[in-house]
Amino acid sequence: MKKNEHILLIDGMALLFRSFFATAVTGQFMMNSKGLPTNGVQGFMKHLLMAVDYVKPTHILVCWDMGSQTFRNEVYTAYKSNRNAPPVELIPQFDLAKEVAEGFNLANVGVPGYEADDCIGTLAKAHHKERKVTVLSGDQDLLQLLDENIEIMLLKKGFGNYQTYTADLFIEERGITPKQFIDVKALMGDTSDGYPGVKGIGEKTAVKLIQEYVDIEGVLNNLDKLTPSQRKKIEAGLEMLHVSRKLAEIHCEVPLPLSIENAGWSHVSDSSISFIEELELKVLRRFLLSAESLIASS
Repeated sequence: MKKNEHILLIDGMALLFRSFFATAVTGQFMMNSKGLPTNGVQGFMKHLLMAVDYVKPTHILVCWDMGSQTFRNEVYTAYKSNRNAPPVELIPQFDLAKEVAEGFNLANVGVPGYEADDCIGTLAKAHHKERKVTVLSGDQDLLQLLDENIEIMLLKKGFGNYQTYTADLFIEERGITPKQFIDVKALMGDTSDGYPGVKGIGEKTAVKLIQEYVDIEGVLNNLDKLTPSQRKKIEAGLEMLHVSRKLAEIHCEVPLPLSIENAGWSHVSDSSISFIEELELKVLRRFLLSAESLIASS
């Protein structure tokens, strides 16, 4: 165990979307003099840096979706098709966010055909036996990754508020293991990701079935023990159940360069501060000037 090493994996998409919509509601797009909206990027970096100050990691990687099509769309064409196109003010901020992360010497990670979650899962599972891993996101789907030395920090309302899960806390709170959470999601579906699971089976029933029969295979081997209504629903939705299981599971074998050599972190440099001045990221600059612990001179 590399005791002193602590990797922070950031769900860049979750932070950027959350920051954009928090200010877009009131029309605060924070245009710079070139007419470029910066509200999402500034909030994204503020969330990220506050988490860095809180976690004090030795390595940081920021994970991104690379386009809307992934292998899950091949499994199920309607996957995420219920989502609206991103607002025009958000579109230029995808590239800007990556650029700003780079300006802070942060490593960006993304692979076409996979989601940010898959990159996070691949990195977390590859490193957790040797190092501590913390994941920052707002997305509960990532709780399935909880494991020895892997904790998930879910963003709560405002800045700097987190609900931190360990595997033990998750089991205590939900009565299922992180791995069983995948099977629960396969049964109940996920409206935000646009897959139905088994029609008519909600979260309560899904959790009860998995607690009793361990996994989907166990449920299917014991159909005769279910209520006639549950059995009928599962038999009618069998094909969709198997598809939903594939969609619910985070893929932890993304072909990634797994070296973390370029992801080392110590503090915010002077060049990063002049970089944000150039981009006129005023909110972020104000925040940084008040966050002395992040700019400690090396």
